Amino acid sequence: MSRRPGWEVQIGRRLRLRDLHAFFTVTRCGSMAKAAEELGVSQPAISKVIADLEYVFGVPLLDRGRNGVEPTIYGDALLKRGIAAFDELKQSVRDIEFLSDPSSGEVKLQCHDTVAATILPNVVRQFAAIYPQVVLHVDNVVTTTMALPALRRRECDVILGRLHSPYDKDLHVVPLFDDPLVVAAGAHNPLARRRKLDLAELMQEPWILQAPHTWNYRRLKEAFDVRGLDLPKTTLVTISMPLIVDLLANGPFITAYPRSVVLYNSLKVLPVDLPVRAWPVVMATLRDRTLSPVVERFIECARELAKPLGKKKS
Repeated sequence: MSRRPGWEVQIGRRLRLRDLHAFFTVTRCGSMAKAAEELGVSQPAISKVIADLEYVFGVPLLDRGRNGVEPTIYGDALLKRGIAAFDELKQSVRDIEFLSDPSSGEVKLQCHDTVAATILPNVVRQFAAIYPQVVLHVDNVVTTTMALPALRRRECDVILGRLHSPYDKDLHVVPLFDDPLVVAAGAHNPLARRRKLDLAELMQEPWILQAPHTWNYRRLKEAFDVRGLDLPKTTLVTISMPLIVDLLANGPFITAYPRSVVLYNSLKVLPVDLPVRAWPVVMATLRDRTLSPVVERFIECARELAKPLGKKKS
């Protein structure tokens, strides 16, 4: 039976940040031995830290098994709140750094590759010119789902990409511009000179498609379904943007792709009517997370530079 810990006696005087850090490392590694190796201490030292924490809270925090350790329901609660508390401490350090030197700090961003190749370079160039000492960390993310584990683990500050509403309640989502799906080809493709095209005329063309679970594929299939047509035979299935852009620019291929990518790469939007479906590029942050000033400046910069894209037409 668990006992109720008192904050002042049991927790306030005995809980140490380094012990919580060790606990977080153990849960992430799933093993006390691996956590000890990562932290550069002995396994008995880690075992003692966990035992002391369990004594302080009066409940078991980890389930031990042959395959390692997993957090109990009590451990999950400590993990969830503890990560948020540590993140707030880190954010306070970043705030102090920014206040002492507004040109320094860091922004951790995850971005969809098609967005990284369109709006992001301009944002980085302008932001770096204003804040040259700020370090930007950019990783790739697939934003067709709402899982966004790195954002929810507070490992990144901002997601820049395409999220489909309705949005989860724990997210604060700022739309930047709508980036509709279009049918695209290279500038030298004979189809690029046509003023009007019907989907039925494209049945025999060499199509590049994405996998069936992607938004692009589902919306294109919807368009063919409306016309009572089967999807055309696919020449290539890939999500590789550099490969798609190269094949379109230098060959007879066509595809369904975001308008911004087509225009940024000097490709041609074919005059094909597709069902209108909003496909916004957004910036997403955690609603209950206080952002550092430098991250807020980055978001402002992205919003300003994205305004013209909302007005750009094919």
